[in-house]
Amino acid sequence: MDSSLLYCNSLTQYSRYKTREVTIGNIALGANNPIRIQSMTTTDTMNTKATVEQSIRMIESGCDYIRITAPSINEAQNLKTIKKELREKGYNTPLIADIHFTPNAAELAARIVEKVRVNPGNYADKKKFETINYSDLTYESEIERIRKRFTPLVKICKEYGTAMRIGTNHGSLSDRILSRYGDTPLGMVESALEFLRICEENNFHQIVLSMKASNTKVMVEAYRLLIQKMQLESMNYPLHLGVTEAGDGEDGRIKSAVGVGTLLEDGIGDTIRVSLTEDPEFEAPVAIALANRYANRNNHTSIPAIKKENEKIVIPYSPYEYLRRKSISVGNIGNTNVPIVIADFSSKKNISSANFFALGYSYSVQLDKWNISDMACDYIFAGDNSIDFEIPGTLGIILNYDTWKKLSNKDKKYPSFNIHNYEQRDTNKTSLHFLLLNIEELFDTAIQFDANTTLVFNTNNMHGMAEQRRMFIELGVRNIQNPVIIKRNYGQISENDFQLHVATDFGALLLDGFGDGVWIQADDIPPTIVNRTAFGTLQATRSRISKTEYISCPSCGRTLFDLQETTQKIRQRTDHLKGLKIGIMGCIVNGPGEMADADYGYVGTGIDKITLYKGKEVVLKNIESEKAVDALIDLIRKNGDWMEKEVV
Repeated sequence: MDSSLLYCNSLTQYSRYKTREVTIGNIALGANNPIRIQSMTTTDTMNTKATVEQSIRMIESGCDYIRITAPSINEAQNLKTIKKELREKGYNTPLIADIHFTPNAAELAARIVEKVRVNPGNYADKKKFETINYSDLTYESEIERIRKRFTPLVKICKEYGTAMRIGTNHGSLSDRILSRYGDTPLGMVESALEFLRICEENNFHQIVLSMKASNTKVMVEAYRLLIQKMQLESMNYPLHLGVTEAGDGEDGRIKSAVGVGTLLEDGIGDTIRVSLTEDPEFEAPVAIALANRYANRNNHTSIPAIKKENEKIVIPYSPYEYLRRKSISVGNIGNTNVPIVIADFSSKKNISSANFFALGYSYSVQLDKWNISDMACDYIFAGDNSIDFEIPGTLGIILNYDTWKKLSNKDKKYPSFNIHNYEQRDTNKTSLHFLLLNIEELFDTAIQFDANTTLVFNTNNMHGMAEQRRMFIELGVRNIQNPVIIKRNYGQISENDFQLHVATDFGALLLDGFGDGVWIQADDIPPTIVNRTAFGTLQATRSRISKTEYISCPSCGRTLFDLQETTQKIRQRTDHLKGLKIGIMGCIVNGPGEMADADYGYVGTGIDKITLYKGKEVVLKNIESEKAVDALIDLIRKNGDWMEKEVV
């Protein structure tokens, strides 16, 4: 890879990626400014009182900017009243108008608020899900049509000093883009660049860009590719980060941290929104927690530089296209096996069968058998503890080597070595064993790893993700294909920060195809939460699916039903459908587009009216909301994706 086209300043030394400054009202972003935080109101924009009150709650929760939907000219006009009332109450926070299909609303809003957000997928196009064969000439004629439609807004923004976000959404790419580039990160990037080039033709540069997707792999690849493409055209516009339709609760937080955190780790991002299916004042604290982690990141321990060839760095993987690192199989680890989960019980004084309940195992005394859930860990690291009771048949126990070698019965028990006692292994007796390594040991040793060794990468570096990534790069350079477990130790930390840090640290590596398992040590966090977070991170990276995925929008003024209540109803009925993706969208704008890869869709299309989708196809229209959840279940049954809940 050409280092001049790398998407960040460095893969080993943390630093913010430098973008140009864009001023939004009285708060600038990009350049040397702090990472800015924003959220979006969920009230009816025509309800001035409710919108003002909610905006104040959002500001007081930490928002630097407030985004408000303006689906028509009436809502755009009411932004003037909302802004006036906020200013009279002493709140000068910049306002952003969110526009989709209505250029006239955007042109009015741009004269009122400090920033407008447009979606290039639907600002000048109506989606018909048609595939069109364009010649270069006919495609350019389409660009000219967009130029005529979009240029008036650009000129108004330039005249009024209004900033603009060109915000691409994975699921709402136009038929034109899909026909030429396909449903790809490149298509997302080109969708934005078409509009961006029109802005530059008009010498307008107060622009922020975003590449949002619910699929974290797609989202991260699109942002990286956007930076590369901007560099080729000598552009450096600031970036707004977000995972769209992340969902609610811990799932939404983990998924957001995987996507946003992966980019923040490389110094990318000038403003953040965490999209949760919750009241918007709960979003800013999560975004702030993600951003605050990088306040002093520059002071991290140095990481070995990546070797260069002809003054250009070369890495053995592509950050723009997901491909899992090639590895051999050692037992059920590596190669095509799903990443494993190792629970750490090494600090416990005594281990009993009751401890396993938190790890997805429950023992039935009556039936004398273990019940194993879809989120049951694969191994337990017991350290020097003894386990003298019958364990589930699918579970393996890892022990320190000195303790393991004393066992008379080594069935389903495996040794863990360090660099000092690794040479003592007997490969005839250890068909599977683990070797813990830090970066110094990996670089300083010439030791050969045998085919039964699973490596465990450990780090204590503040910039630990980059350090472990550097270790994977070194394996690639040496063509070492042993499977690798990613290990991190979290000391004193809150439960909320723990989940965000784990999702970032492990998620960033998994999204680049690195890691055949996760090993989390967190003695101060309940084992249930540690286990859920491990599986949640694997789910959010699409590395190992263990539960139903809900692609649920965060609600806004366009929402046509109670999104939070409905999401919970659907979750209660369907949370046992492992691997199924269900999109729950408040309106048609966030409908077939933004739930791009959902298996089923539940979309508001009128007041208390729901339309159901199978994939991107409408199946049932305008169902009464009180009957819609049952209709969704019937649709899932009809298509053969339903199963009854097991009674344990």
